Amino acid sequence: MATQETATLGGGCFWCLEAVYNEMEGVVSAISGYMGGHLDNPSYHDVCTGRTGHVEVVQVTFDSGVTPYREVLEVFFAIHDPTSRDRQGNDAGSQYRSVIFYHDDRQRGVAQELIRELDAEEIWGQPIVTEVRPASTFYTAEDYHQEYFRNNPQQPYCSFVVAPKVRKFREKFAGKMRKTS
Repeated sequence: MATQETATLGGGCFWCLEAVYNEMEGVVSAISGYMGGHLDNPSYHDVCTGRTGHVEVVQVTFDSGVTPYREVLEVFFAIHDPTSRDRQGNDAGSQYRSVIFYHDDRQRGVAQELIRELDAEEIWGQPIVTEVRPASTFYTAEDYHQEYFRNNPQQPYCSFVVAPKVRKFREKFAGKMRKTS
């Protein structure tokens, strides 16, 4: 029996996270959107101003019997820089901050424990600045943002930013890739 769970994650441009999670075993859906701000129904243009408080996020629905929440987070930490405040590469602004929006106390605990473990390992040489915050209203991004990498693989941002993250996922988590028929 499938046990569906939701994870909502912000780690830079949502195109990157969505592209990776769409290839992960156990993921039912990965939807680009916005969370954490004060404006109802924000648009991409609104969020890009950096004044709404929203973060570009991906809401991942997954079968936790196939892929536990901790593994979803392990992928998250492997494919973005959790030590960079309000930026990922050339994408700068609070809308690109690293954040885990938890949906229950168990998720909060798992996220905080993993951050402590990763900080102790000093993988990045700097402390993790990823925020752990309660989930709030999720606003789905405009249609053209959904499946962006799949629909625009030759677009320069996809070639130079998204594709390397997808490759990193495929190499580091080959055993967690969705099985193709």
